[in-house]
This record gives sequence, C-alpha cells and structure tokens, in this order.
Amino acid sequence: MRKDIYFDVTITCRNCGQYNMQTKWTKGYEDFGDAYHIHKNVFVIEQNIDEECEIDEYDAIALHLVVYDNEVPVATGRLFEHHDSFVIGRICVIKEYRNIRLGSLLMEMLIEEAITRKAKELYLSSQVYATGFYKKFGFSEYGDIYREAGIEHIAMVRKN
Repeated sequence: MRKDIYFDVTITCRNCGQYNMQTKWTKGYEDFGDAYHIHKNVFVIEQNIDEECEIDEYDAIALHLVVYDNEVPVATGRLFEHHDSFVIGRICVIKEYRNIRLGSLLMEMLIEEAITRKAKELYLSSQVYATGFYKKFGFSEYGDIYREAGIEHIAMVRKN
C-alpha cells in the first residue's frame, strides 16, 4: 500500500459501460476530508445518522481508501487492525455512483490490503439489508442483530 498516491482503475459494468476512476489510500486523519465528505453525504444526509457518530476512534488509526471520478470523491471504505484481526468498515458510495461496482472495488481492494498485512480474519458490521453484498466476498453472519445509530446491524466475519 502506497499512501497519498493515486492509482487509475477501470470499472466495467455489464449494463452501464466503463468508467475510469482513481483510488487513493490515506492513513488516519491525513487527507481525511474526502472520506468524511462521502460519509456525511451517505450516512448523515441520506440515512439520518447523527453526525457525531460519523467520526470515531478508529478513523485515527485506519487506512482509508477513496475512489475519485475526475478528482471528485465518490466512494470510500476503511481498514484497521483491532486486537489480532482486521476490520473493514464505512463502505459507502455516493448515490449517483451506485450500481457501477464501486462497492465491489472497495471490498476487493480492502480485502487485498488486509491479506497483504497477513490478516487471518476480517470482521465488519453490516446493515442487515446489505448482508448479501458482503456474502459475495466470503463473509458470514454471526451473533444477533443489534442496533447501531438507530439502524439494524449484524456482525460478519471472513476467515482467510
């Protein structure tokens, strides 16, 4: 992982053609504004989550991956080490950019980075409606449904 360097990627969508995007990794609060801008649009504005819930103690230690379309931030996710495992979180895509595989791109890149860092297990907290998406990447549900920021979630794990 090389932070603060943009990498070009091409997204191919069966129904909508090709998109040329850029990705960028950052660490902690370095250049965090772009990731936060996406969080705010998706979680605070669309899902009515309290803005105070959007920045937590893990943002300071996480690797943040941001996808750009012509320098405009459109999708993000994060990865951090917690105890002896890794956690993926805050996967979100600006509404106008959904359904062109950006969520899949984020997951593929975050999982690849975790594996590079020798992650044996990956965890995430999924909104209940989104579990099918994460199952495509080898995650399975465990435990009971719980409420986080007023939305039903369930824990998921992937063994590498």
